[in-house]
Amino acid sequence: MEKRVNLPRNMIENSMFEEEPDVVDLGKDSTSFPVCPYEVVFEPRSSRLLVRGLGENDMDEDEEDCESSARLLGMSFMNRSSATRSDSSPYTRQAPPRSCSQPSTRTMVVCVLLLVVVVSMTMALYFFTGCKFTKTGCPKPNNTTPVETVYPVSTNGELFPWAELRLPRSICPLSYNLTLAPDLDKMTFTGHTVIYMSVRHDTNYIVLHSSNLNIANATFKASNVTVLEYKPRDQIAVKFSEKLKRGQHCVLTLEYSAKLSNTYDGFYNSSYTDKNGNKRVLAATQFEPLAARKAFPCFDEPAFKATFLVKINRKSDYMTLSNMPMAKSTPLNDSLVQDEYKKTSVNMSTYLVAFIVGDFIPVTKDVSKTQVSVYSVPEKKEHTDYALDTASKLLEFYNNFFEIDYPLKKLDLVAIPDFLAGAMENWGLITFRETSLLVGKQSSPLEKQVVASVIAHELAHQWFGNLVTMSWWNDLWLNEGFATYMQYMSLQNGNLFLAVRFRALDKDALNSSHAVSTDVNTEEQVEEMFDSVSYEKGASILLMLNASLPGDQQFRKGIIQYLKQFSGSNTDTDGLWNSLTQVEVSTQHQNVSEMMSSWTSQKGFPLVTVSRKGDQVTLTQEHFLLTSDNAMHTSSMWIIPVTYLNDSCSLAPECRQLFTLKTKTGILKVPESVKWLKLNYKNTGFYIVHYGDEGWRALTEALSANISVLTHEDRASLIHNIFALSRLGRVAFHQVINLLNYMSNETETSPVTEALLQLNRIYRLLDKRQENINYILNLFAPLMNKKTWGEEESVSKQELRSTLLEMACNLDEKRCIQQAKSLFKQYIESNGTSRIPGDLQRVVFTVAAQSDEGWESLLNMYGHATYDAEKRKMLEGLASTPNTRALAWILKAGLNGDIIQTQELPLVISTVCNSFSGYLFAWDFVQENWDRLIEKFPVGSFAIQTIIKSATSQFSTQRHLDQVQAFFSSLKERGSQMRSVQEALETIRLNQCWMDKNLPSLRNLL
Repeated sequence: MEKRVNLPRNMIENSMFEEEPDVVDLGKDSTSFPVCPYEVVFEPRSSRLLVRGLGENDMDEDEEDCESSARLLGMSFMNRSSATRSDSSPYTRQAPPRSCSQPSTRTMVVCVLLLVVVVSMTMALYFFTGCKFTKTGCPKPNNTTPVETVYPVSTNGELFPWAELRLPRSICPLSYNLTLAPDLDKMTFTGHTVIYMSVRHDTNYIVLHSSNLNIANATFKASNVTVLEYKPRDQIAVKFSEKLKRGQHCVLTLEYSAKLSNTYDGFYNSSYTDKNGNKRVLAATQFEPLAARKAFPCFDEPAFKATFLVKINRKSDYMTLSNMPMAKSTPLNDSLVQDEYKKTSVNMSTYLVAFIVGDFIPVTKDVSKTQVSVYSVPEKKEHTDYALDTASKLLEFYNNFFEIDYPLKKLDLVAIPDFLAGAMENWGLITFRETSLLVGKQSSPLEKQVVASVIAHELAHQWFGNLVTMSWWNDLWLNEGFATYMQYMSLQNGNLFLAVRFRALDKDALNSSHAVSTDVNTEEQVEEMFDSVSYEKGASILLMLNASLPGDQQFRKGIIQYLKQFSGSNTDTDGLWNSLTQVEVSTQHQNVSEMMSSWTSQKGFPLVTVSRKGDQVTLTQEHFLLTSDNAMHTSSMWIIPVTYLNDSCSLAPECRQLFTLKTKTGILKVPESVKWLKLNYKNTGFYIVHYGDEGWRALTEALSANISVLTHEDRASLIHNIFALSRLGRVAFHQVINLLNYMSNETETSPVTEALLQLNRIYRLLDKRQENINYILNLFAPLMNKKTWGEEESVSKQELRSTLLEMACNLDEKRCIQQAKSLFKQYIESNGTSRIPGDLQRVVFTVAAQSDEGWESLLNMYGHATYDAEKRKMLEGLASTPNTRALAWILKAGLNGDIIQTQELPLVISTVCNSFSGYLFAWDFVQENWDRLIEKFPVGSFAIQTIIKSATSQFSTQRHLDQVQAFFSSLKERGSQMRSVQEALETIRLNQCWMDKNLPSLRNLL
């Protein structure tokens, strides 16, 4: 799935009570509670507390006096063994006040009699049966204390037979027959699901997923059965009096109804306005990661692969699409038709199932044995040709590269008018935002590159994710890291891949980051896995591995082995490394599994520090961690394929030398005549390098004398690394300034865009102080003044020009502002026929929106625009206004979804936050509308991550830190535990620290 960032790319737990009862497993210690009993006194709410084995009953005084007797049964009042219950238990229960301290005589007699009975029973059980008392009886080893499961309560009051997030493995689905009947007038649908299953282990129940489906009838073996539901985990169950036996095959049939979702997941409704101004409705699906259960009852986990046969009822004036080619259409009555699709020829995870009901038309081309089609709404058919041509070429490329042909007979790419993610890799039916698939004939090369990149990502998923799937969401990177890597490799898009690797390093430097492969135990954590660690860091470590392997084809052979070994099944990270290790032929080279496990099993990355004495170079590694209080306590160690070159040979790939750093320190030899070393050739490694004062001085002088001594990737790498080291406090900011002094001679895109991005962060932190503005303008004026405003064919030059001119106009550089206003005036006067180059549209629209008159004109144009890429840039311009009334309107409009689609709200908030007047306004908006935001976007989703980061990343004061912390703490289950919240708080603290340390000196330097 593609996230949405600058380039388009990709659960609220329902409570069954208004106040859900506490379900307490007191057989387990919880590290979340303080150790000392005086810190917390546990006082259960008697009417709501569910304790294993005791239910909700209150204890009267006599029962309380007898509590010690119950311990002889192996459980205390809190159902714990007396041996494991210490005096420091956080669950210490305070006795209520009494009028006297001695129990009554009657109470003592009862207790003594009970004690005698209990002791007798215990001795009999122990000596005559030779085992301990347990819930399940004998036999049980004497040396263990059983931990009993706490079963939740179903909606009907019965105990639900399963108590874990992940489903039991006793039942395996083999195939599904799905019949869906959507009503696009009432925005509802009915469904009929038949699941064919195999019993893997003897069991008394079947547990599967269902979310917000009203199940009307369920049958098993031709008999009606009762369905239990536990809503907080989206689970339903059918219990049986007799066990289902291993090896048995069975069928479960469920009939249900539901509303079409009004968010962007499940089976959701959408609409758009056609060229005649008429509202058109449609229904589409987005099931990844946890939403297939919102459309049909299913085993909604990646490892439960099955085949699917889909039937969809529709009105005669609509059409439908699904994963497979259509088998037949059957009229049901005068107005209804049923479309039946062929049974899937491959086993699929549920999140890859898809179906669409709407009004789309295709353009089609045959590629090898596959029919490739691009679908759009009728009035945008003319924008589909480029996507069809690109998809066809990429399909042929991947077929050859992987040596495994795409397995389906068709491949549809569909542009959905209202779609949150950038795209979704449903097998055979890939869905896209319109801006990620459609380009006009007049589109710029940069706009075409965006579309090609998203298509390349989604087509790579047909192998990485669809053919071979991760077993669980903790290894999402096996899908997304590979697809991200392949999208850049297949298109040879080096500049963009370099930039996203830098951003992945920035995020992974935070203590709030996570390992590439990490535990995932809640639905919220599943959503949060869709982040830059899974995507960009995953891709980055694959690039590093490829660059470290001998020969050009070693990595390719390894991934072909991986795809063939696990084709049609599920695997984990170890499976990948083992496949790559199997094809490793060099005995001297590092074992792939051993090396790469150090990069996937722990968060963060290393800082490699270089120190030199004569011909001896010492390399030292440590965890690069911006939150320095924790840096001293980490024992993280990586096996690092360190590449390096020197002044005698620094450009060609043959100049590159490799040294594997396996321990804390390592030593390599270089000739004493070497003037400088540059590590991490072309930044293919996922680490940062500190050269020490002498090393940085030598590199700075070399660049000042001749920028061509290093590749543009290496120059950009130095810029990124020195800013990161400044943030870490390892280099003084004047060293950063010294390195940047060569910038007026720079000719390539990557170093300039990285320097401007880093300086823009400081510019925003400094509240756009004038001294910073003057410094940036003076440093980049020679480059800015060379840029023209006409058509430009080179993608790289378009990237450089748009970056420079957007910064110039943002800093109110007069010539830039005048030129942008002039282009906008021509555009207005020509009624849109005078073209603004695609790479300059955003800067022109942003300048226009700075005046109220220009903003009104732009809003009018936005309402009539049909080309989506241009329309999105208009929206960014509208959201850049300094007018707070206009900001309030555009934020509200994005939330309501009428004039501005709600799918664009994360972009609107992010853009509003870029303006000086906007970021405080946006933060207030997020706080006031949080509940509505999480209705639209799931807690933990990439959209919510983007909103939180945008709204808080500029804060640098204690007051704002306290405010952000207080707000998110108040949310509790509505988002307080999100990783992105911890990232936001950590970022504010780091901003505060950096400002305190650098602000006085910055005024003098700039």
